[in-house]
Amino acid sequence: MVEESDASVDLYWLPLGAGGHSVRLNGRIFEAVAARLERRSPCDLYHSALVVRVPGGCFVIEQAPIRRSDGPERGVVSEGAVGSRWAKRFRIFRYELRCWRGGVIPDVAEGVESPQRLTNDARLAQRILDLVPSVPTPVWGRDELRAGEMWNSNSVISWLIARGGLSAESMRPPAGGRAPGWRAGVVVARRQELAAARDAVARAIEESCGRLLPTGSFRLRGGSCRDPAAEAFDLVRRPRTVAGHVPVGEPAEDGVLVLHDVVVRPEVEVAEH
Repeated sequence: MVEESDASVDLYWLPLGAGGHSVRLNGRIFEAVAARLERRSPCDLYHSALVVRVPGGCFVIEQAPIRRSDGPERGVVSEGAVGSRWAKRFRIFRYELRCWRGGVIPDVAEGVESPQRLTNDARLAQRILDLVPSVPTPVWGRDELRAGEMWNSNSVISWLIARGGLSAESMRPPAGGRAPGWRAGVVVARRQELAAARDAVARAIEESCGRLLPTGSFRLRGGSCRDPAAEAFDLVRRPRTVAGHVPVGEPAEDGVLVLHDVVVRPEVEVAEH
């Protein structure tokens, strides 16, 4: 049995572009434009990452650009395009999702109000690890999933937290900061959970309806509860019973010829008075 003390999930908030002047400059320009359009003061932008610890090891989960200097052993799970799908052929326009066992977070020393312990529940920690291969990989910086916000590294982390059974909605970046894309991950995660719940209900109803059908019957169109079982019939010899009723005739009528019903007698005509 896994002990709770052997597991943990920690959230890290890293200043956008920490250790990279180009990314930081681009982030500041983006935030300045966004703040002007939204008529607010600019905020510090943050990038997030997770460190998940289970008895099998410690894993760093992060979305990052593909750099040759990172080496082959970095736990790459999937890749996605940056900006546009057609540009994915070029390395600089691709991102990768990592679940790096024994890995490190670059510039972790610059983390703000980090780490934040999210849980010590071993089941939740393992669930988050199991979900990593299922993380959506839409185009970075676009809203392909119709979440109302662009998809980025923060979307990945919030998606994992939400699908993992934790409340991503209640988590906030450090004071005075903003984490673009965070809401997109939450929206997509909750949408998928709702769809999964609906599918589960539909399957349960389908199975219940199937148990109510007579043995050996088949459905006409395969719809849930709206299609009755096909009634037994025989087009060559005779119709069979319907709804379990046995067709029996009444002896008094069946023993009489039908001639009485078809013989036509002349009518009596009388002269008018």
